[in-house]
Amino acid sequence: MQRSVDPWRRIALIFPGQGSHSVGMGERLYHASRAAREVFRRADEVLETKLSSLCFEGPEEELERTINQQPATFVISMAWLAALKERWAAIDRRLQPHVLAGHSMGEFTAAVAAGSLEFEEGLLLVRERGRAMDEAGQENPGGMASILGLSEESVLAICDQATGSDGYVGIATLNCEGQNVISGAVGPLKRAMDAAQAAGARKVVRLPITIASHSPLMQRASDTMSGWLERFPPREPDAPVVGNINADVLRSRGEVHAELRDQLTSVVHWQRGVERMQELGADLFVEVGPGNVLTKLVRRIDPKTNVVSLSDDRTGLLSERFAAVESATQ
Repeated sequence: MQRSVDPWRRIALIFPGQGSHSVGMGERLYHASRAAREVFRRADEVLETKLSSLCFEGPEEELERTINQQPATFVISMAWLAALKERWAAIDRRLQPHVLAGHSMGEFTAAVAAGSLEFEEGLLLVRERGRAMDEAGQENPGGMASILGLSEESVLAICDQATGSDGYVGIATLNCEGQNVISGAVGPLKRAMDAAQAAGARKVVRLPITIASHSPLMQRASDTMSGWLERFPPREPDAPVVGNINADVLRSRGEVHAELRDQLTSVVHWQRGVERMQELGADLFVEVGPGNVLTKLVRRIDPKTNVVSLSDDRTGLLSERFAAVESATQ
């Protein structure tokens, strides 16, 4: 199966969210691409801090913090995108995505890539998103857990039963069939995890974060982001963006604004979004950012789908195989 980026295909650019980070991410790219280096330089300048050093060197516990992890992932993703555009410009090709989407925080990256936000606006919004989520988590402590091997209906029923007087727990992301993430207050979350194990889940894993993303516990953070989006209002995107909330196709500035405003308290419908991009004609998915979390999810949703991660050592942008495909298109 073809796994490299073919510039003649109808490309869906997909951008990862929180959880795809690792110490050292982007360092090899920094040395390989002038365009990527410029992205890191601009980010350090805008944030008035050495975010690039944090990405390359850590320490891990500092990179793990939501307030750092989100802008770091955003910047790495934008650096990969800049490097891809740079490489294609060298062979007289121009990147024209057919459609774009991001997973959770990645929606802000997608909005920038689609021209709906400027780079500096997106970076500041993501930083404030991380800060707002961190503060909301301190006010209403919670957590998240991944549940493998149970249907959406089963997980919904478990969460309904686990929600009680001590708080809420519910589905946060519907990534693909049999792989869901739940989110909520600590007590209800633990009860739901225990119930999922008892119901025969293949795997139940508590995620290493203390915030309840995509749940009502993030309402304060959502309100904060609403104010920031008034300050940096999105513009009409240059290409359609598929949202997380209902897998709607976002074509206007108002639709992008509403999506970015409401996403923190809404479920991420990732599988539905991938299927919507396929309906729109996308026949090659390119994960733009650190890691390959979304690449794996797309393959589980549809094993026949052509998908590649730009950061993949074997088939990504810096691999020999990618260079061979570029040469063949000249």
